[in-house]
Amino acid sequence: MPQESSAATTTTIGGSLDELCINTIRTLSMDAVQRANSGHPGTPMALAPLAYMLWMRHLRHNPADPQWVDRDRFILSAGHASMLLYSLLHLTGYELSLDDLKNFRQWESRTPGHPEYGLISGVETTTGPLGQGFANGVGMAIAERHLAKRFNRPDHDVIDHFVYTICSDGDLMEGVASEAASLAGHLRLGKLIYFWDDNSITIDGSTSLAFTEDVLGRFEAYGWHTLRVEDGNDLEAIDAAILAAQQDPRPSMIGVRTVIGYGSPGKAGSAKAHGSPLGEEEIVRTKENLGWPSTEPFHVPDDALQHMRSAGARGEEIQREWQARWDAYGADHPDAASALQAALTGDLPTGWDRDLPEFSSSDKPIATRAASGKALNAIARHVPWLMGGSADLAESNLTTLEGEASFSANDYTGRNMHFGVREHAMGSIMNGMALHGGVRPYGGTFLIFSDYMRPPIRLAALMEQPTIYVFTHDSVGLGEDGPTHQPIEQLAALRAIPGLVDLRPADAAETVEAWRFAMEYKDGPVFLSLTRQPVPHLKRTELAPAADLRRGAYVLAEAEGGEAEVILIATGSEVALALEARERLQAEGTPTRVVSMPSWVLFFRQPREYRIEVLPPAVAARVSIEAAGPMGWHRWVGSEGEVIGISHFGASAPAKQVFEQLGFSVENVVRQAYRALGREPGDEEDETGSSAAGPTRHGVDEATSA
Repeated sequence: MPQESSAATTTTIGGSLDELCINTIRTLSMDAVQRANSGHPGTPMALAPLAYMLWMRHLRHNPADPQWVDRDRFILSAGHASMLLYSLLHLTGYELSLDDLKNFRQWESRTPGHPEYGLISGVETTTGPLGQGFANGVGMAIAERHLAKRFNRPDHDVIDHFVYTICSDGDLMEGVASEAASLAGHLRLGKLIYFWDDNSITIDGSTSLAFTEDVLGRFEAYGWHTLRVEDGNDLEAIDAAILAAQQDPRPSMIGVRTVIGYGSPGKAGSAKAHGSPLGEEEIVRTKENLGWPSTEPFHVPDDALQHMRSAGARGEEIQREWQARWDAYGADHPDAASALQAALTGDLPTGWDRDLPEFSSSDKPIATRAASGKALNAIARHVPWLMGGSADLAESNLTTLEGEASFSANDYTGRNMHFGVREHAMGSIMNGMALHGGVRPYGGTFLIFSDYMRPPIRLAALMEQPTIYVFTHDSVGLGEDGPTHQPIEQLAALRAIPGLVDLRPADAAETVEAWRFAMEYKDGPVFLSLTRQPVPHLKRTELAPAADLRRGAYVLAEAEGGEAEVILIATGSEVALALEARERLQAEGTPTRVVSMPSWVLFFRQPREYRIEVLPPAVAARVSIEAAGPMGWHRWVGSEGEVIGISHFGASAPAKQVFEQLGFSVENVVRQAYRALGREPGDEEDETGSSAAGPTRHGVDEATSA
């Protein structure tokens, strides 16, 4: 194989057919990036030998059945190198045409700039934000080990596959990768085989500008098995490293030295090959250097295509062998096979919700986090594939499954996950678990720390994965821990994520219904926003059942003595406050409706007629009450309404006092209701609507209304 004229590297690719296939991957990648005039050609060019060896000799996959349960998973965590994956998918026979490659990065293309789950078969997860694919792979390996240990029998291994991931220098710089790697080593997830593309180049230039650590030494400290391939073109060395990794009981990190933009005379080994097209002239020179026809873009030699399509026949044979094992497994262990199939489909069993707790308005007040814990355990008894935990806050989030073991290196059958203080990794690992299938993941932390895991929450929504987030301590109501732990802007930020369903239940009954909805919902992620402090059980009528939570908003208490003159809209713990204020307003002769709005997203999805029924346009006097940032509430209260929220940080004090000082009192709600009606009684000089000012040393100003 011809050498590039810069960045000398020993080429030991064996055999002309291997070379032909590898250069086909390289040239398809550079041609697609050039046609799009956008993208990253250098990494696919460098990684083509590694990817070719992995996909053609080791990866257990069947292009004719991309969702085969026991396939190996391949993740391109370095998602900017997407043309590497697209080239492999096309050449090995997935439903991705050459025209799709030519349409790289274009409108409504099936080949976007970074791989997107669900657009085409063979893309196991959405990658691009660096580090996410790394952590997704850990989640997949957790699901694989859990299912294998629960369902395999001594004479039948029906779940037994690897997770292969290609990572870049950038992936390994990201904190989420470190979090996930630490947990993977602790759990001894031996089905993980990762490749570090050690090319020493980032967009800014050499990695030495910011990254000089001993990467493999770090992974050894995490408890990983590490190997080194000195030349990314040495197919036999790559093969030997993979074989060694497959035999080791620890997760493996294989460092592979590559030359970014390999083959390019003018740009190989430099940042110029990273994030922009090579240019027409450089492509011609590169193809000449590789012994490739330079006049025909997207050239795929027949011999290369025929050879790489043989991966399909190989995959079909591997799957046929597995199918025979599965059939024998079903015959010998019908109950286990039936249970595994149920876990893989995720269809809820009959009676799954029969033990959900019920509450009465006469019961003692209870925090919604406590009601959540009761509901979670009631469900878990009948849904054995429900699996999760928290980021070291299980006793606070109440996410522990009673009577179940902890998932550990000594017991992969456990359903209680201990993610450690690793919120970011927890979210990304949950995505991997959901993508793998066979488990329904949930994860808990304080609402304030949802900020630490926002990237994977966003990706779960983008991929429409049914992950469940249990966010407790959801307002200034957590009290003494103070402003560092009191969420203000988090609800608005989470509601801004397209496809993420928000659920902030008002009491225990709504919390139970929130869990019922979350379990039945499969179209994307859901978060529950739950209180630390006890809240009363709300009085209900047959016309206002807690089950109406799934409609997003509903009339909890109707106006009496005439048509409603004012509507109080509240979520979570503030619904009880709205009901108290309603009693005062009704007593003063103002007919008042109270609307519980546990989910903006679900309410917005309702038919317009229903939304008008709950919030009739004729009633312009509306007041929203939520102990969080006011952003977005004018959608529901209109231009003439009032928003009681918090536009500053909280304070460290007992919860009751914090609420009162920040304007969450009956007096202030009544005052704002009259203001919305245009007949404000008294307090003419208070232009803020605040009943009292907070302590200025915490940055609290007087404004609690917007």
